[in-house]
This record gives sequence, C-alpha cells and structure tokens, in this order.
Amino acid sequence: MAAHAQEPLLGARVESLLEYARTHNPDYATMRLEAEAAGERVAPTGALPDPRLRIELRDITRFGEQSPTLAPDRVGSTRYLLMQDVPWFGKRDLKREIAELEAEGAQGRAMGSWAELSARIKAAYAQLYYVHRNERLAREILDLMTRLEKIAQVRYAGGLSAQQDAIRAQVEQTGMKAELIALENERRQLQARMNALLARSVDAPLAEPMQLRPLPTAERLGFAALAERVRARNPQLFTEGARIRSAEKSRELAYKNRYPDFTFGVSPIQYQNAVKEWELMLELNLPLQQATRRAQERESEAMLSASRTRAAAASNQVLAELAEHLAGVDAARRSEALTASSLLPQADLTFRAALAGYENGKVDFATLLDAQRQIRQAKLSRIKAQVEAQVRLAEIERLLGEDL
Repeated sequence: MAAHAQEPLLGARVESLLEYARTHNPDYATMRLEAEAAGERVAPTGALPDPRLRIELRDITRFGEQSPTLAPDRVGSTRYLLMQDVPWFGKRDLKREIAELEAEGAQGRAMGSWAELSARIKAAYAQLYYVHRNERLAREILDLMTRLEKIAQVRYAGGLSAQQDAIRAQVEQTGMKAELIALENERRQLQARMNALLARSVDAPLAEPMQLRPLPTAERLGFAALAERVRARNPQLFTEGARIRSAEKSRELAYKNRYPDFTFGVSPIQYQNAVKEWELMLELNLPLQQATRRAQERESEAMLSASRTRAAAASNQVLAELAEHLAGVDAARRSEALTASSLLPQADLTFRAALAGYENGKVDFATLLDAQRQIRQAKLSRIKAQVEAQVRLAEIERLLGEDL
C-alpha cells in the first residue's frame, strides 16, 4: 500500500496517458477484438464445406416378410452416401481474398479508432495544460493586485491618490477570484473528460500537466511529404483501399457465379453383412436464372464504383484537413514567436514603467491596471498559441495514423 501511494499520479505527461488508454479504453479494445475476429474468418471462408453423409435403409420389411426394423443387416439393403460440395474453380480463392480484405478493413478501422482516441487525449491534455497555466497566472495577478492595493492604500494615506484606487484594486481582486472559480470548474470538466477517455472514474485524480510536446521542425511539416504519408498511412484511406479491392473481388465472384457448383458423392450399398455395390454421384446446379445473375453483376459494378468514389472523396477531405491543420500550426508558431519576442517584453516594460509612474504620481491607477491587463493578455496569448499548435499537431497525427 505504501508503494502504491508513492506512485506518481497519471497525467503529468501525455505519453503516460496514451499508454494507459491503449490498454484500458474499451472502445479501442472492442475495435481490436473485432479486427481479430475478422482475421479468424479468413480460413473458414476459403475452406471446403463439411461433407455430408446420408444413410438410406431400403425395404425395411423385406417384402412384408418381417416387421419393420432399423438394423442395416436385416433390411433389404442399406445405402451410404458420402457427398462433398465443391465450388467452381477460383470461387474459394476469391472468397478467401474477400475475407482477407475485410479483415484489413477491420484492422484499418481499429487503427482509425486509436488515431481518433489519441488525438482526443492529446487535445484534452493541451487544454488541461492551458487551464492549469491560466490558473497559475490568475493567482499571480491576484497576488499582484493585493500588492497594488497596499500601494494604493499607502498613497491614499499620504494624500497622494484617491481612495478610489484602493477600491478599484479590490474590485479587480474580486473579479480574479470569480475567474479562478470559473477556471476551476473548467479544469474539473476537462479532467472528467480525460478520465472518460481513459475509462477511469470521472473523479479519479490527475496530475498537473508538466509540459507540452516539442513541435516538429518546419521542414518535417511540409505539405508535399506529409501528403504522401497520409495517402499511404491514413487509417480511413487504408480502409477505403481495402474496401475497393474487396469490391473488385466481389465483382469477379459475381461473374464466376455464371458457372455451376458441383457435388461429388460415393455410395457403398450393403446387403445384409456385406457391401456388394458401389455408386458414384455427380450433382451440379444449373445457373439458368440469368436475370438474377445479371442483376447481381450490375450490383457488384455499382458497389465498386461507389467504393472508388467514396475513396476519392475521403482522400480529398483528408488532404484538405491536412492543409488546414498545417496552416494552423504555422500560424500558431509565428504567433507564439511574435508574442515571445515582441509583445511580451513590450507589455512587461509598459507595466514596469506604469508601476514606477504610479508610485511617483505621474500616471493614474487606471493606466496601471491597463498595463497589468496587457501583460496578462500577452502571457495568455503565448500559452494559447502553444496549445493551439498542440491541438493542430494532434489532428495532423490523427490523419497520419502515427506520431510525428
């Protein structure tokens, strides 16, 4: 119990959350099991059907000379018929290939389920990071407003400012406390959402997010290279490709249904205690319902065309989303750089100058509050840009089906 109590809380790093979700999320587990089940259907689909055995007891009264009996050695004769159904050449191979492609499609859906789940976890982690940093910044501003209130009270006691300055500082503190309540509520909601993604109790504790993942370099986020990777690895496109190949095989199978299937049989005939006759049997179905088969062939052609159209539409949509998220990452990266290099230092200098000017009586309290809001807005803008880049990166990795 002591060792368990010393274990670090889950949630400090996004990698630990992803590892936990991979083994505990029931939706992803369901998709993996369905993919495994689809893989197990391949062998039975391509196998021959089970043979059939028929036993016929003939003349069970021996021309009325005895009472009816079911003993094979006492009836007139007993016919044993062993039959095996054999499809037309190539049909079994096509059915097995269709089952394999359906298993690939199920595997692609499982991959897509994990890509979607991991993207949601990464986005929720980034949002939790933003809320935690916002709370920390709000508490820093609350402490600052407490100090400014004391400065205003000292100046008011010395007759250097109006009492309104201290009152405004108190109003700002009340506003910050109300904002902290709202941030705490948002944090609890995000924690409940994260625990739901992890299949944990909604009130299970989570550690404070420590840091965001580093962004890939601009060269690695080039559209041309990522577009090729998306076409090759995207789970949705992978599934659509398997569906197209399955539709092609289904079309081939529909055309092969023009030819008959066979049933072969061998039949020994028993008289009393000895087998004295042997028979061979060949049975085949006659594909005379041509209208039905032509309709099935047209159906397979239509399904193939639909699969190709759906795959083309999915490819266009995925590439459009990729371009959109790449533009979002670039904008967030530039916004963060601008805020860190220009806006934040300028806001800090403005606040320091306003604070010094207020202490010297050169600026009013409203100017000081405005400078304080600017520096807080600059810090929030930087954190927001970082989080926006992380959310966009999570969406890009969802489209890729793998981490960058």
